[in-house]
Amino acid sequence: MEATTPGPLAPEVLERDDVRRALAEHDFSAAFSLIKKWGGLSQNRIAAVCHLTPGKVSTIINGQHQVTSFDVIRRIADGLRIPGHMVGLADRPWESRPSAPDPPIQPATRPSDDAPWQPDAAVGLAADLTRSDLVMDRRAATRALAGAALTGGALLDSIEGWLQPTSSADTARRPGRVGQREVSELETTARAFRAWDHKFGGGLRRKAVVGQLNEVAWHLQEHQAPDVERGLFRVMAQLGGTAATMAWDSGLQKAAQSYYLLALRAAHAGGDAAFGANVLAGMARQMLYTNRPHDALELVHLAQKGTGQAAGARLRAMLHTREAWAYAAMGRSAAFRRATSEAADALADAAPGEDPYWIAYFDESELAGVTGGRLLDLARTDPQQHAEAAAASIRAALTNRSAEAGRSYALDLIGLAECHFLMGDVKCAVDHTHRAVDAAGRTRSNRVRAQLGQLYPYTVGHSASRTVGEARARIREVLSS
Repeated sequence: MEATTPGPLAPEVLERDDVRRALAEHDFSAAFSLIKKWGGLSQNRIAAVCHLTPGKVSTIINGQHQVTSFDVIRRIADGLRIPGHMVGLADRPWESRPSAPDPPIQPATRPSDDAPWQPDAAVGLAADLTRSDLVMDRRAATRALAGAALTGGALLDSIEGWLQPTSSADTARRPGRVGQREVSELETTARAFRAWDHKFGGGLRRKAVVGQLNEVAWHLQEHQAPDVERGLFRVMAQLGGTAATMAWDSGLQKAAQSYYLLALRAAHAGGDAAFGANVLAGMARQMLYTNRPHDALELVHLAQKGTGQAAGARLRAMLHTREAWAYAAMGRSAAFRRATSEAADALADAAPGEDPYWIAYFDESELAGVTGGRLLDLARTDPQQHAEAAAASIRAALTNRSAEAGRSYALDLIGLAECHFLMGDVKCAVDHTHRAVDAAGRTRSNRVRAQLGQLYPYTVGHSASRTVGEARARIREVLSS
C-alpha cells in the first residue's frame, strides 16, 4: 500500500463519510478506531507515524485523552497524510508533492531557533492557528486554548530571534492580486477591531478578528510586491495583537500567548520594530497578571533593547510603566518610582499626531490610571503609605477619562473603590462600588469582572452595614451573570 500511495492510508479511507466527520470534529478516538478498521493500521503503526507513544494512542482510542494540542494535531495530519483542511489546518507542506513517498519514521526533532523568524514560518503559523481556532467547536477550542501559558526561560529563548534582522523568503508561490488600496482597507478594519476591544473588552468579536487574520495569511501565501507584503505583515501583526488581547481578556491564556507570538513574528517580518515592542509589552502584562514579574521585566527590557531611542515618546512611556509595574509587583518601591518618573518624562516629549494609532491611547489619563493601579498594588501590603496616593492618581485618570473609555473606566472605578476601603472611608467606597458595578455591566471584559471579584471580600463581614450589603449584592449579581 505504501508503495503506491503518498501515505500509510489508502485514499478511499479518507473519503469515507464517517472518517471525514470524525476528523472534522477532532474526535480522534473515533478517527483512530476507524483508521484501524478500514485502513488496516495497527495501534503501534499509528503511534509510530504520528510520533506518539503506543500508550498515548491507546488512551486516545479509549476516550481517556482528548487531543487538543495543535502540535499533536499537526503530527497526526503529517504522519497519516491527512490533508490540512480535513482537520482545520493550513495545507501541509507535503500536499504540494502528492506523489512523494512516505518519509522514513524518525523521532520528532525541535525546529531550529531561527525557523520561527522566517516570514514563511509566520504565515504558516497564522494559517494553522486561525484555521484550527475557527474550525474547532467552542468547547474544544476552549480546552485547546485556555491552558497555562508558556513562561520563564522557554518563552524568552523562543523570542530572542526578534532581535535579529529580517530575512526575505524565496519560496515559490502563486502571483498575488493585492495592492496598496486593499492593504489600506485591511488596516482600517484592524483599527476598527482594536477600537472595539479597547472600548468594550471581552471576546465578543474575537472570531471575526481571527477570520480576518486568516484572510491576511491567505493573501501572504501568494507572491506579493515587496511593499504590499510588508504592509500585509504589519496588518497581520496588528490583528494578531488584537486577537491576543481579546483572548487574554476572555481568560484564554494559552491562546493569548499564541497570538502574541504570531503578532511578534509578523511585526518582525514586516520590519515594524515599534509594534513588536508593543506586543512584547502585552506579553509582559500577561506575565504580570499571572504573578511572574521577573519574566515580565525581561520581556520589557527585550522590547526596549529592540527599539532603543527609535521608539516614539508614547511607546517609551508605556514601556516604562510596564517596567514600573514589574518593580511594584516585586515590592521594589524605589525602582517603581524611578520607572514611573521616566514614563512621565518620556510622555512629556509626545507631540500630537506623531505616534501610530495603536499607541495614541497612552496619554496623561492612561499614565495616571496605570500609576494608580500600581500604587494600589503596593497599598494592599502598606495601605497607610500608598492608599491615598493611589486614590489621587486614579481620580486624576477619571477626571479626563469618560465612560466612553469602557474597560479602562470600569477598572479605574473598581480601583478607586478599593482604595477607599483600604483607607477606611466606607461611604466613598460604597459610592464608587455602585459606579464601578454600573460601568462593569457595560463591558464584556472578564478582566473587569476579575477585578470586581477582588473588591467583593471588602464587603463581607459581620460588621458590614446595610449599604455595604447592598453593594455586595450588586457585585454578586454582576459576577453571576
